[in-house]
Amino acid sequence: MRWFRDAGHLGRVALLLLLGVGLFVVARHFAVPRGFGQYGHYRGPVLKEIRAHPVSYAGREVCEGCHSDVAEKLAGGRHKTVGCESCHGAQAAHANSDDPGAHKPPLPNALALCARCHQQNHSKPKNFPQVDAMEHSGGEKCTSCHNPHQPKPGA
Repeated sequence: MRWFRDAGHLGRVALLLLLGVGLFVVARHFAVPRGFGQYGHYRGPVLKEIRAHPVSYAGREVCEGCHSDVAEKLAGGRHKTVGCESCHGAQAAHANSDDPGAHKPPLPNALALCARCHQQNHSKPKNFPQVDAMEHSGGEKCTSCHNPHQPKPGA
């Protein structure tokens, strides 16, 4: 029985493999947080931690309640699916305030903001409006020619 001659080496390799698997299981026990996997691939108790954070976004419906003129203009524009707070930032403090003017959101830097989505990039779909922002505007704000709520020039 010549093939049993190497059985000692195979036994050592198998023992080393079992030792590695055992170390992995022990390390995983200490490294993976409690509650991980309770509701999918994340920690279950984190939901309670997230609920403890204050609400910072108001939601599009709240914005449209006061800014119906902008909502009408936006409804016919190309940005109709973009949420208000995507550009204007979290507005719960503004929307929930007794004096919304005291929490008026600052106007975003239009050149930087518009370029976030519209800067030319070969990985974007061909029909998506893209420009080289500096070449297109010469450093001018996008809002000097475009209304962000109806972005076609002159709209």
